[in-house]
Amino acid sequence: QVQLVESGGGLVQAGGSLRLSCAASGFLSRLLDMGWYRQAPGKQRELVAVLTTGGSTNYADVVKGRFTISRDNAKSTQYLQMNSLEPEDTAVYYCTARLPDMSYWGKGTRVTVSS
Repeated sequence: QVQLVESGGGLVQAGGSLRLSCAASGFLSRLLDMGWYRQAPGKQRELVAVLTTGGSTNYADVVKGRFTISRDNAKSTQYLQMNSLEPEDTAVYYCTARLPDMSYWGKGTRVTVSS
């Protein structure tokens, strides 16, 4: 079973930066891809970024050019570097890992961007 633990959230002013981390453990040898989703208050959960094991990335249009997803395989840790943060980026950010039979989710880390 895969376990995912996010960290790095917090309060930041608009225009600032944060780096989220996701420490993964479990059956990572069967990993297809990992990603980040977010859920803002009163809104549905939405995709932020995905990184496949082959190195391909996919970003939501609203974060392209500002956010960067990466992974350190030696540390089994995924990152989301977030720059030029906007109040609209305020949300709980969730790390995900997709295996052939199911997807796993972390408990989330809260990001608050003040104007």
